[in-house]
Amino acid sequence: MRLNKRLAAAAGGGVLALASIVVSNFEGTELQSYRDAVGTWTVCTGHTTTAQSGQVKSPQECARRCCVPTLAWALEAVDEQVTVPIAVETRAALVSFVFNVGAGALKNSTLLRKVNTGDNEGACNELPRWVYAGGERLRGLVRRRAAERELCLKGLRNADTPSAVARDDHSGRFRWFDLATG
Repeated sequence: MRLNKRLAAAAGGGVLALASIVVSNFEGTELQSYRDAVGTWTVCTGHTTTAQSGQVKSPQECARRCCVPTLAWALEAVDEQVTVPIAVETRAALVSFVFNVGAGALKNSTLLRKVNTGDNEGACNELPRWVYAGGERLRGLVRRRAAERELCLKGLRNADTPSAVARDDHSGRFRWFDLATG
């Protein structure tokens, strides 16, 4: 199924469902560990935290230990750093981005500054700048960032019909609740 159709089908499932489609589409799943474009050991679906040379995982291990917990970590990082309400699709695009580049890259980015000052379109348009790994422009990152940008902008177009809401928790942060799941 094409990426756009898969994203549309998952839209009702929330942020992690949308982000997991983007991530799995671009990361792929490798059961044997390998070095990625910048030399980091990786296994399963882009999992780097505990990956090391010579690892072999089953599909069940990959599903259970790698992608979902790492996506949850990326979602938590996005929610800690984004201080304003954003659409589900925009959040999902940022989760995919953080899954790929890390929370530290988001923390110090123009992209985050733009989101937090309400320039969501400008923030979405920052994504295509992040297409280099190890100083080299990678075609896979160009395609991934284009998909993330499209999803991010879709959130702006769908802003009138939110599928998630945020409540201020009085600490300057927002707590997110998917309307579909409560």
